Amino acid sequence: MECRKLELTINSANGLREVRRIFKMKVYAKVFIGGNQEMEKRTPVDKHGKTNPAWHYTMKYSISEQWLQHHGTMLVIKLYCKRKLGDRYIGEVHQSLKQLYDYAKPLGDTAVVCFPVQVGSVESEGQLCFTYRFGEKVSIEKLMLAESIASFLVTGPGGAI
Repeated sequence: MECRKLELTINSANGLREVRRIFKMKVYAKVFIGGNQEMEKRTPVDKHGKTNPAWHYTMKYSISEQWLQHHGTMLVIKLYCKRKLGDRYIGEVHQSLKQLYDYAKPLGDTAVVCFPVQVGSVESEGQLCFTYRFGEKVSIEKLMLAESIASFLVTGPGGAI
């Protein structure tokens, strides 16, 4: 089986709808690929940008080559406002991995994009901007071996530094 590395940097959002009236908004993003909860990653909370948060936070994924061939495999980025009484949903962006790959391929497999933030099927306020880069196609076995070696070099035997 073949796969590619995907390096995704959540840069910023702007003009988001205000979901807190009294206290300032502290926004973070949750990222899902293909609806797989195990692949969920989060940005840190932006405590200063309010409705215009900035993270410049990079996440790395290993993506099956098959996922890049189907329009149904989605990259989903959901935005939330951090609150003590439960986080409040702001909106989300859905994009097909195939469309992202096809768009970036002639640009050297890298692109910077901005998409409108939606609530359900309705366009909400604001937009989300991110950068992404697809790596070269490799076999999953080679990728797993490379990740194991890198992990060993960083943490040492037994996982301790």
